[in-house]
Amino acid sequence: MVQRLARGPASVHGLTEPFALSQQMISKHIACLVRARIVIKTKRGRESVCTLRPEAIKTVSDWAISYRQFWEESFDKLDAVVKQMKKEKVGDDKKRGK
Repeated sequence: MVQRLARGPASVHGLTEPFALSQQMISKHIACLVRARIVIKTKRGRESVCTLRPEAIKTVSDWAISYRQFWEESFDKLDAVVKQMKKEKVGDDKKRGK
């Protein structure tokens, strides 16, 4: 849905068409995006139109990048610990004659 809105504003009905979800489910999803301030929903006559807020996507992207770096560093540290433990186990096994 966000990917579609990145191409420009769309009606709620237009956002419903590509998904195998009910209008009610799409509306709930849009409501979440509006509460998160990622999407702005306005009325044009009888139709509701959704518009993406690119600055909000940048904020989310920046946040995700920082967490990605955190987790990559954490996994690298874990990998180093596991490798060290394996070396120690191999050394212990050799001492015991296994």
